[in-house]
Amino acid sequence: MGFTEKQEGLVKESWEVLKQDIPHFSLRFFSLILEIAPGAKNMFSFLRESEEIPQNNPKLKAHAVKVFKMTCESAIQLREKGEVVVADTTLKYLGTVHVKSGVKDPHFEVVKEALIRTIEEAIGEEKWNEEMKNAWGEAYDQLAEAIKAEMKNHHDETA
Repeated sequence: MGFTEKQEGLVKESWEVLKQDIPHFSLRFFSLILEIAPGAKNMFSFLRESEEIPQNNPKLKAHAVKVFKMTCESAIQLREKGEVVVADTTLKYLGTVHVKSGVKDPHFEVVKEALIRTIEEAIGEEKWNEEMKNAWGEAYDQLAEAIKAEMKNHHDETA
């Protein structure tokens, strides 16, 4: 069974809530990543030199927005096309950057958990449910698979 219109709707609806306070949710997202995996701090150029998560760092906000937005776009593509389609240039860039940063498979799971928890907090208990969690999870997993495939291509090209 493919990604349903209802799943796409759940992702879009919660994305609208996230967009209302991107600075807060971006900060929360990175706080959760570091809470789950403190060692991940050195993988982000904008966190390496800092003792704490910078409140007003534009790079932090931009990175979080990219993760949120690309996952939301993945949900739309999954329903429309049955797969995640990322522009070749974007995918090549993402693959290269993730390889250079030393990203491994388990790191994607950390980001997924932080993403899901951030959305859950944004939406609130009354609207959050297993269906919404699964919709975001599936959209994120498909995006992560596309990035991982490109990372493998990058490894193969440089080997």
